[in-house]
Amino acid sequence: MGEHRLRLAELLEEAEGAAPVESLDVVARNLRERFGAERVSFLHVDFIGHELVRVTENPESQSGEHAERVLLDGSDYEKVLCTQDPYQVSDGGERQRVIAPVTNRGDTIGVLEVTLPRCDADVLEQVAEAAHALAYIIIADRRFTDLYQWGRRTTALSLAAEIQHQLLPDASCCEASTFALAAGLVPADAIGGDTYDYTLDRETLHVSITDAMGHDVDAALLATLTVNALRGARRAEAGIAEQARRTHQALLDHGRGALTTGQLLRVRLDGTNVELVNAGHPHPLRLRGGTVTEMPLDADPPFGVDVSGTYQVQHLDLRPGDRLILLTDGMQERTAEAVDLPALLRETRDRHPRQVVKALTGAVLRACGGYMADDATVICLDWHGPVPDHSGTTS
Repeated sequence: MGEHRLRLAELLEEAEGAAPVESLDVVARNLRERFGAERVSFLHVDFIGHELVRVTENPESQSGEHAERVLLDGSDYEKVLCTQDPYQVSDGGERQRVIAPVTNRGDTIGVLEVTLPRCDADVLEQVAEAAHALAYIIIADRRFTDLYQWGRRTTALSLAAEIQHQLLPDASCCEASTFALAAGLVPADAIGGDTYDYTLDRETLHVSITDAMGHDVDAALLATLTVNALRGARRAEAGIAEQARRTHQALLDHGRGALTTGQLLRVRLDGTNVELVNAGHPHPLRLRGGTVTEMPLDADPPFGVDVSGTYQVQHLDLRPGDRLILLTDGMQERTAEAVDLPALLRETRDRHPRQVVKALTGAVLRACGGYMADDATVICLDWHGPVPDHSGTTS
């Protein structure tokens, strides 16, 4: 295994020396030299999480006209992404097709698919590690090329959608020893201004969910103002009440009378405190054991409403094993009301947060007949609690 780790280090070093668009070529060449791989491709999960787009070494396959799209639901690829285990299947002859998850910190970027003349347990493990290395390579490379942005697009994006997606974090999922978080956004036919955001520092998980008033470009511009006001205040190390106040003032100064609802969540990773500011937003849901409860919260005015007052910090009861759901009103209103969210949360209680998010947004999309009058956004947070250290205390 020492030699194997050295090979992976060499793979990462070789990829770093190549052009960003050639990273898959580097991985493919490495797998051909080591295992005689005959076909290597990367399949990228799209924005909605319902399809994959195949990226190969063939430049012609990189255009939208020739790109191969694969439905995720019910496929071998979905099985791999759900289990996070590599999957091996015979092609009917002597060759083996291996599918391995390309995932980093819980973020399922896609899958690596390799056709091999043989595949024993050791080769399967090494292909899986090459796929994990590919995740690091893609994360580094996508700063410099649109190739992986293209790979997430199964439909053309409007200007409003382009703005909206650029406001979201690069990864829709994040895992740590203390928590697992996943988020999803299903845009309306006319963008409704939903956004979500999260970041992690040494002591705290910061999460926000917002819903800007209006549709299309106006909503996307208001969402831009909201998200960047929140980020600016957070990066200045302001508390969440001050973050809310500065965002509110930014909308008063520049929002031209528009408003945004939202929630700001701050979770101390040592388990000592969970704080939330509620700016006129739908109440979160908590799954504890088999019981789903709507969290009782006071409602402060939405950001941008010209009234006096301050934003209050409220404290949530969040215990190890709890699942917390933040959502926008698109998950509950109009025809989406037909979805029994508490029942669906109970049914999916044993699944990973990213599968829960997919189940919830998929149910709402089906209930709306594929036509969304408003954006629907959901964040699923599993709180594992602080990890004990060797002294018996928690960290």
